[in-house]
Amino acid sequence: MTARTRKIVGSLVILAVAVVYPFVAMALADSRPVQEASTVVQCLSYAVLGLAWTLPLFPVIRWMERRPERP
Repeated sequence: MTARTRKIVGSLVILAVAVVYPFVAMALADSRPVQEASTVVQCLSYAVLGLAWTLPLFPVIRWMERRPERP
């Protein structure tokens, strides 16, 4: 796969995560365990939910920036 193709596919994956993840995070933040937790736990859960979307994207970005294989 060429570098250009990898970047296009990777960009589409990043876009899909950026569109879907906010809805998942909102559903988790609005769940009963988070809402009934203490203020400290709520703040920590919001911080984790706010940053968690980056974790699955690290391998995608690494894959996008990989050098092309030589035949």
